[in-house]
Amino acid sequence: MSANTQPNGDSALPPDPEEPTSSTAEQDPGTAQSSRESGRSPRRFWSSRRIPAIIVALVSVAATGLLLYDVVSVRAGQPGMAWRRQLADELATRPLDDVWVIVGAAVAMALGLWLFLLAVTPGLRRLLPMRRLPDTEGTGEVHAGLDRRAAALLLRDRAMRVSGVQSARVDVGRRKVKAQAQVHFRDLDQVRADLDAALGEAVTTLGLARQPTLSVRVRRPKKR
Repeated sequence: MSANTQPNGDSALPPDPEEPTSSTAEQDPGTAQSSRESGRSPRRFWSSRRIPAIIVALVSVAATGLLLYDVVSVRAGQPGMAWRRQLADELATRPLDDVWVIVGAAVAMALGLWLFLLAVTPGLRRLLPMRRLPDTEGTGEVHAGLDRRAAALLLRDRAMRVSGVQSARVDVGRRKVKAQAQVHFRDLDQVRADLDAALGEAVTTLGLARQPTLSVRVRRPKKR
């Protein structure tokens, strides 16, 4: 997620290979103490996956109901549905190397893999888990999170307060915060040092369970 401001109408800042990149990774003492006390890694938010679950449930109910109706009809002396007889004939006579058999198997495998990934991955990547205070450990009903867009806006506002910064862009990820800024006056090294200090302090005050590393890049605006 990112927050971007461009007063002069420029688009997102491209990386400048000529400008060096500085990185800082500071571990908040409160975060380290909380992690040692809890003895486990931060727990991410899990998506309920309502839409995929509803789709799978509806398809399963429809297919099971149709098959059950056909079986009951056959048991009552009625002929089976044409689609079921044709499907049984195709499965009995069509070779395994047939293109339609391969395509059907590939589609079924892809759907199964998709459902498996939905089941084992947490989702909700836009929410960053926040650390718990030591006096709240053991209260399972308390689980705070911070939206990545809100964190990016906060860090971008903090970057814009640094003297010399004309525009700034901040991308907040789960493990890394990337900041890019255009500087219209002052020395680049001085602005970079001020940004490192200001954003490093701001990242620490976010209260995230996993302290992300900070990468700061500064450059001059392009000449028109």
